[in-house]
Amino acid sequence: MGLSFCGNDRGSNAYSVDNGVLDNGCFVDALNLVPHVFLLFITFPILFIGWGSQSSKVQIHHNTWLHFPGHNLRWILTFTLLFVHVCEIAEGIVSNTQMESSHLHLFMPALMGFIAATTSVVYYHNIETANFPKLLLALFIYWILAFITKMIKLWKFAEASLGVQHLRFCITALLVILYGLLMAVEINVIRVRKYVFFANPQRVKPPEDLQDLGVRFLQPFVNLLSKATYWWMNPLIIGAHKRPIELKKIGKLPIAMRALTNYLSLKDAYEEQKQNTDDPEKSPSIWRSMYRAFGRPILLSSTFRFTADLLGFAGPLCISGIVEHLNSTTEIDKTNKTGNMILGVYHMYSTELLQNTSVLAVLLFLALVLQRTFLQASYYVTIETGINLRGALLAMIYNKILRLSTSNMSMGEMTLGQINNLVAIETNQLMWFLFLCPNLWAMPVQIIMGVILLYYLLGNSAIIGAGVILLLAPVQYLIATKLADTQKSTLDYSTDRLKKTTEILKGIKLLKLYAWDNIFCDSVEETREKELTSLKTFALYTSMSIFMNAAIPIAAVLATFVTHAYIEEDRLSPAKAFASLALFHILVTPLFLLSTVVRFAVKALVSVQKLGEFLQSDEIGDDSWRNGEMSMPLESGKKYKYPGDTKAINRKGRYRMDNYEQPMRRQLRPTETEDVAVQINDGYFTWGSSLSTLSDINIRIPTGQLTMIVGQVGCGKSSLLLAMLGEMQTISGKVYWSNKNRHSVAYAAQKSWLLNATVEDNITFGSPFNKQRYKAVIDACSLQPDIDLLPFGDQTEIGERGINLSGGQRQRICVARALYQNTNIVFLDDPFSALDIHLSDHLMQEGILTFLQDNKRTVVLVTHKLQYLIHADWIIAMKDGSVLREGTLKDIQTHDVELYEHWKTLMNRQDQELEKETELESQTTLERKTLRRAFYSREAKNQIDDEDEEEEVEEDEDDNMSTTTSRRSKIPWRVCWRYLSSGGFLMVFLMVSSKLAKHSVMVAIDYWLAAWTSSNQRNESLVDPFANSANSTQNTEHHSYVPVFIILCGAAIALCLITSLTVEFLGVAAATNLHHNLLNKIIHAPIRFFDITPLGQILNRFSADTNIIDQHIPPTLESLTRSTLLCLSAIGIIAFVTPTFLIALVPLAVAFYFIQKYFRVASRDLQDLDDSTQLPLLCHFSETAEGLTTIRAFRHEARFKQRMLELTDTNNTAYLFLSAANRWLEVRTDYLGAMIVLTAAVAAIWSSSQSGLVGLGLTYALTVTNYLNWVVRNLADLEVQMAAVKKVNSFLSTESENYEGSMDVSQVPEDWPQHGEIKIQDLCVRYDPVLKPVLKHVNAHINPGQKVGICGRTGSGKSSLSLAFFNMVDVFEGKIVIDGIDICKLPLQTLRSRLSIILQDPVLFSGSIRLNLDPERTCTDDRLWEALEIAQLKNMVKALPGGLDAVVTEGGENFSVGQRQLFCLARAFVRKSSILIMDEATASIDMATENILQKVVMTAFADRTVVTIAHLVSSILEAEQVLVFSSGNLVECDSAANLLKQEDSVFHLLVQTHK
Repeated sequence: MGLSFCGNDRGSNAYSVDNGVLDNGCFVDALNLVPHVFLLFITFPILFIGWGSQSSKVQIHHNTWLHFPGHNLRWILTFTLLFVHVCEIAEGIVSNTQMESSHLHLFMPALMGFIAATTSVVYYHNIETANFPKLLLALFIYWILAFITKMIKLWKFAEASLGVQHLRFCITALLVILYGLLMAVEINVIRVRKYVFFANPQRVKPPEDLQDLGVRFLQPFVNLLSKATYWWMNPLIIGAHKRPIELKKIGKLPIAMRALTNYLSLKDAYEEQKQNTDDPEKSPSIWRSMYRAFGRPILLSSTFRFTADLLGFAGPLCISGIVEHLNSTTEIDKTNKTGNMILGVYHMYSTELLQNTSVLAVLLFLALVLQRTFLQASYYVTIETGINLRGALLAMIYNKILRLSTSNMSMGEMTLGQINNLVAIETNQLMWFLFLCPNLWAMPVQIIMGVILLYYLLGNSAIIGAGVILLLAPVQYLIATKLADTQKSTLDYSTDRLKKTTEILKGIKLLKLYAWDNIFCDSVEETREKELTSLKTFALYTSMSIFMNAAIPIAAVLATFVTHAYIEEDRLSPAKAFASLALFHILVTPLFLLSTVVRFAVKALVSVQKLGEFLQSDEIGDDSWRNGEMSMPLESGKKYKYPGDTKAINRKGRYRMDNYEQPMRRQLRPTETEDVAVQINDGYFTWGSSLSTLSDINIRIPTGQLTMIVGQVGCGKSSLLLAMLGEMQTISGKVYWSNKNRHSVAYAAQKSWLLNATVEDNITFGSPFNKQRYKAVIDACSLQPDIDLLPFGDQTEIGERGINLSGGQRQRICVARALYQNTNIVFLDDPFSALDIHLSDHLMQEGILTFLQDNKRTVVLVTHKLQYLIHADWIIAMKDGSVLREGTLKDIQTHDVELYEHWKTLMNRQDQELEKETELESQTTLERKTLRRAFYSREAKNQIDDEDEEEEVEEDEDDNMSTTTSRRSKIPWRVCWRYLSSGGFLMVFLMVSSKLAKHSVMVAIDYWLAAWTSSNQRNESLVDPFANSANSTQNTEHHSYVPVFIILCGAAIALCLITSLTVEFLGVAAATNLHHNLLNKIIHAPIRFFDITPLGQILNRFSADTNIIDQHIPPTLESLTRSTLLCLSAIGIIAFVTPTFLIALVPLAVAFYFIQKYFRVASRDLQDLDDSTQLPLLCHFSETAEGLTTIRAFRHEARFKQRMLELTDTNNTAYLFLSAANRWLEVRTDYLGAMIVLTAAVAAIWSSSQSGLVGLGLTYALTVTNYLNWVVRNLADLEVQMAAVKKVNSFLSTESENYEGSMDVSQVPEDWPQHGEIKIQDLCVRYDPVLKPVLKHVNAHINPGQKVGICGRTGSGKSSLSLAFFNMVDVFEGKIVIDGIDICKLPLQTLRSRLSIILQDPVLFSGSIRLNLDPERTCTDDRLWEALEIAQLKNMVKALPGGLDAVVTEGGENFSVGQRQLFCLARAFVRKSSILIMDEATASIDMATENILQKVVMTAFADRTVVTIAHLVSSILEAEQVLVFSSGNLVECDSAANLLKQEDSVFHLLVQTHK
C-alpha cells in the first residue's frame, strides 16, 4: 500500500470530481496547501538575501528596534495558530490510524501550515528589526488566501452536517477566526504606517531610549518571544564568564523606569489627593497614590498570575488522564468506525482526542511551558513595578529632606537614624510588599480551586486532608512572627558585641601593654554567649518552620488516603491517587507563602504610616524673600513692640535710636541701599518652640566689608547667621537681601560637613575647576602639607568610605569650600575653633583679609578670637539672644567703654595662651603626624593584601589552567568543607544520614502508594465480579497496606523534624566556633598585624561576615541539600519506572550544567554590583540630611537631587538586571523541567509499564520543575556566602604572639621587678622579619629609681625602644635584663602585667571609671581614690554621679583630652610597678595638665625608675640620664646637664631648635 495524497481505500474513488470539484474533501485539503506554499516561496529568498547582507553587518544595532502596531497581539495570535496547527496534525494522524490506507491529506496541509506559520513570524521579526514595512505585503496576501481557503473548507463541513461535536470542525473554525484576526492586524499596520496604498508613508523614529546607546536593559523593546524567555540576556550572562560584569556593561535605565519619571507620576497622584480632600488636616493616602501611579502593571501581573495558577492545575489532571487511559488504550471500540465516515474520511469526536495518552503528554508539556512562562512574566512585572516604586519613593523622601525645617532636625523630631531607616528599610519593605502583592489575591483562589479539584477526585476524604492543611497554617504564621521577633533581639546583641569589639580593636595597643587583653576578650565572649542563645532560639524557630513545610503535605496525604480507605465505597485508583498527590504538592506552596505575605503586608502598613508622617512634617519657610525682592513695606519704619521683651527694648532704646534712624530712612530709597547686603528689622526668630531664641534683632551687614559677630558661648551668634539664611522660623520681622546678593551664600558651618568624595570635589563643590583660584585657596587654608600626606593627594576619597581626617583638617576643608565658591557673600561660623594659633593667623591674613577682601566679597565672621577685632569693618556684639552693640571698633571704644575694657582683658588672656601654645609643638603638626602614621600602615597593608591574594590564586590553581574563566565558575568546595568541619563531625554525619534517610522514606511512601493503588485494580479483575466478596478484599487490603502506610508517614514526619534541626544547629555550632577562633586569633595577634591591617577590614569580619555565617548560610545550605536530593530522587524514580528515560537525560543534564555554570558567575557579579551601588545611595541620603543648612545656603539643591537620581537609577539598574537574570535562569530550568516531564511521559506510554508506577514517575517529574531552579539559585547564593567563611579563614592563619615564654611563672619572684634596674645589652629590634631593624646594637644601663629621658628626631626609634621593654616587637639579637631576668624568657602575661606605661594617645573604654583604672578588680577603693588624688582628679570624680562607678562614654568622649591623659596617669599609678614608661605622654595636653603630670612623676614616682620618651626636649631637661637616638643608633648617653654643656652634641642641637 503506497502512500498517496488522497489515500487508496478499496471501493472509494478518491480522485473523482463527479459531484463538483469542491465536494471532494481531498481537493479542498489540497487547496488549503496553496497559501502555505505561496508564503514559503516568497519569503525564503527574501530571508536568505536579508540574512546574507546582514551577516556583513554582524548585528543590526538595536536602535532600529521598532514595534509595528499590534506587535504583541500578532505574536500571541501566531502562537495560538501554531498550537491549533499542532492539534490539527495530531487529529489528522490519529484519524489516519483509523483508515485502511494512509491519507496524507489529513495531516500534510496542517504540517505545511505549521511550517508556514513559523516562517511568518520569523519573517515578520526580520522585517520589523530592519524597519522595512513594505515587505509585509506578502504576509497580508498570505492571511487573505489562507482565510479564504479555510472558509471554503468550513462551508463544506457545514454542508456535510458536521458539527461542534466533531473535532475537525472545531479546529477549522478556530483557524478561520485566527486568520481573520491576523488579517485585521495586518490591515491595522497599513492604516497606521500607511506604507502602501497611501501617498505619504508615516516616518517613524525608534523610541528615544534606544537612540541613546547607553541603554542596555532591553526588556521593554525586544519582541514578545524574547521578552518571555529573556533571550536578550544571553550575551550578558554568557559574556560574564569571560570578563566580570561592570557598571558600564549594564548601562542606563530606560526612561520609563528612571526614578524621575516614576517620581513625577507618584507625586502627581499624591498632590491630586491633597487637592481633592475637603479636610486639610487629613493627610493624603499614600496607598491610593501608589495605586494611581502603579496600579495597572500590578493588575497585569495578577492576570498573568491567575492564568499561571489555573494552568498549574492542568498537571495533575493530565497525569490522572494518562494513568487512567494507559491500560485502556488497546480497547478502542471499532464498532463506531463507519458512523464517522463523512466525505470519505474518518472524523473524530472532540472528546476522543483527550483520551489519547500521547496527546495528553504533549498537552501536559505545553501547559507546563505556558504556566511557567506566565508565572515568570508575573514575577518580572511585579519586580519591575516594585523597583519603579522604590525609585519614586526615594526621590519623594529626598525632596522632602531638602525642604525639612532645620528645627525639626535639631529638636529631635526627625533624627538622622529615622531618615536612614526610611531610606534603607521602609522603602524596601514596600518594594517587597509589591513583589508579593499578587499573591494576596492569587493564593486564596489557588487554594479554593485546589480543594474543589481534590473533592472532585476523592470525595469527602479530600475535605479532611485540606482541613489538616488549613488547621496547621496559623501555626506557621505564629512561627513566622516569632522568627521576626527573635531576629530583632539577635540584632541588639550583635550591635552590642560589635561596639565592644570596636573598642577593643581601637585600644588594642594599650590592652596588650597592660596585659588586659584576656579580660576584655571575655567580655566580648559574654555578649556573644547572649547573642548565641538568641541565635539558638532563631535556629529552633527556623527549623520548626522548615519542618512544618515538609511535614504538612505528608500529614495531609496520610489523613486523606487513610480516611478514603475506610469511608469511601469505591477503591482508590492510581489515577486519582497520584493526581491528588500532585494537587497536595501544589497546595503547600501558597500556604507556606501566605504567612510570609501576611507578615509583609503588616510591615508595609507600618512603613506607609511612617512615610506618611514624614511627608507631613514641617518644612522651611517660603523662599520669596530670598530671591531679593526689595519691596519694602512702608510700615517697617514704625517700631513694632514685642510684648514679652519691653524691658530689653528699653534697655537698648537709646542706643538703637542713635544708630538706626538713618538706615531706616534710607531703606525706602532702594537706590542707596547698595551698601547694605543684608538687613534684619525687628526680627524675632525661634527654633520651633514658642520661645524666641533671638529677639528684637535690628542689624545691617555692609556690602563688601568684613563684619564680625562676637559674644559668649550660646548667645545666639550661629543662630543669627541661620536666621539670615532663613533656616529659623520667623515669629515677626523681616530679613532683606539686596538684589545682587541672594543667589547663594558660601557658608562654612560650625560643625564641619564633608562629602564622601575626593578632597578636590569637597572644595570645588560643584563649581568649575580653576587651577589658580584652587591653588590660592589651598594656600590660604594651609592645606598643602596635609594634601601631600594623603596617598592620592587631593584625589583621595574622604568621609565614610575614605580616610577620616582630624577635626582641624576637616574644618579647613570646609572653609576652603566657602572661599572657593564664587559668591558675593561669605558666612563663616567660627572657622578657628579647631585650629591652632599659627593656622588661625595664616587663615585670617591670607584667606579672609587678602583672598576675600581683594575680591570685595561681603564676609560675616563669627568668632571667639577677639584679637582679630582690629581687622573688622563692622562689629556686632551679641548677648543672650539679642544685639548688645553694633558699629565699628572705634564707635564701641567711644560709646561703650566698659565693653571695650572687658574685651581688652580677654585679649590679654588670649595672648598669654598664645605664647604658651607656641612653645608646644602645634596641634597641626600632631594631626599631620597621626595622618602619616595612618597612611604608612595602610600602604604597607595594601602591599601585603596583594601578596595574599596572589598566594591564594597560586594555591587554588595547582594546574596551569589559571585562566580567569575556570576560577570564576569553580564552586569553593574547600571552603564549604572548612565550614562544615567547624560545625563538628558528629553534626555533619547526623545531617547527611538523616537527610538521606528522610528522602528514602519519602520515596518509600509514594512507592507504597503506587503498589497499594495498583493492587486494587488487580483484585478487581481476579475476583468474580458477581460474587459478594468486595468487602473481604477491602478488609484484607486495609490490613496489609494501611498500617505500613501510616508507619512510613510517621517516620517521614519524624525525620523531617530531625533533619531541619540538625542543619540549623550545625550552623549554630559552626558560627560559634568560627567567631570564637577569630576573636582569639585577632586579639592575640602581634601588634604589627594591627599596624598593617586597616581597622575597617577587621571589623568587617566581625560584622558583615559573622552575620552571614550566623544567619544566612544555614537556611541556604538546608534549601540546597533539600532541593538537590528531591531532584535526584525524582530522576531516580523516573529511571526506575522507565529506564529508557536515562538516554534522554544525558542532553538535558548537559544543558542544565551549562545553564547553572553561566548563571552562577553572572549572578555573583550582579549581586556585587547591587551591593556596591547601594552603599553610595544610602551615604548620599545621610550626608544630605547632615549638611542641609550648607546645601541650602549654597543653593545646591538641584545638583544634589540630580546626584540622588543618578545613584538611585544605578542601583535600580543593577537590581533589575539581577532579577532579570533570575528570571532568565528560572525560565530555562522550568523548560528543562517540562522537557523532563515530557520525556518521562512519552517513555512511560511507550514502555506501557504498570499504571501505578507511571503515576508515581510523573508526579515526581512534576516536582522537579519546581526545584531545579532552586538548586541553581541556592548554589549561587551559597557561593557568595561562602566568601565570608573564606575571609574569616584567611584571618585564622595569622601568627599569634608567643605567650608562653621559656620560664615558668612560678620561677618569677612575686614582687619582681623589685628595684627597677634595666640593662640593655647589644639590642637589635625589628617589627617584622622582612623589615629592616629599627634599633641597632643598643647598649645602656639604667640604675634603679633613675629618671631617664629618651629623645631624638621622628623615626629615630625611641618609641620602638618602649615597645621592646614589653616584648611587643621582634628582638632578634641582644637582650633586655630587668632585675636580673631576661624579659624575652618571661611569659608575656607576667612581663606586661608587672610594668606600667602611659601612652601618647590617652585611651579610655566605655564602662565605669573603675573599669578603666582596674579592670581586673584587684584593688581596693582606697587605692583607686589615692591614685585619682595623685592625678589631681579626685574632686572631679567625686562630683560625678556614682563616683568610681560613674559612666565613661565610648572613647571617653565625656572628658577633655587633658582629663583623659590624667586618668591614664592614675591607671599607671594604680599598678604599683617599679618601672614606669612615658611615651610622649605630654604631646597632646595643655600646659596646666603637663605641669601636673611633671609634678606627679617627680613626687609620686620618686622611688621608681621612670623612662620618658620625649617629644619636646624641654620636658627632660632635669633628667638624670638622657639617651639620644638617631636612625636606630644610640648616639649619646649622659646626664642632661653634661650634654647641654657640649656645644657639638646632638642634644644641644635639639634643644636649640626647639626653643
